[in-house]
Amino acid sequence: MEYMDRGRNHARHVRKGLNMDEFIAALPPDRQQAIHEGAARLIAEELTLREMRKAREISQRAVGAALHVNQAAVSKIERKADMYISTLREYIEAMGGALEIIARFPDHAPVRIIQFEDLGDA
Repeated sequence: MEYMDRGRNHARHVRKGLNMDEFIAALPPDRQQAIHEGAARLIAEELTLREMRKAREISQRAVGAALHVNQAAVSKIERKADMYISTLREYIEAMGGALEIIARFPDHAPVRIIQFEDLGDA
């Protein structure tokens, strides 16, 4: 059996039974690029603090300097599964980012919670 891909006014036959890499390799280059970019966006949406720091090419020492703590303290923060929102916000800001907290409900559009934005200013 064959699949027919009709994207961008072209027809391309792809045999059933190909693995995902083979299937993507059979697509036109622009479609391949779109798939890889979409995958990168999805992967980027779920990272640990350590993975995020490494992806941004920032050392624990540099984050520690911004937080006024040593490298070991940064390592400890990265291993925690539970922490204060203020600690998380400061860590994200030390890497040049901004923390946003979004609540999602099945029957409502996402809601951005602003209660914690001024924690460091208090």
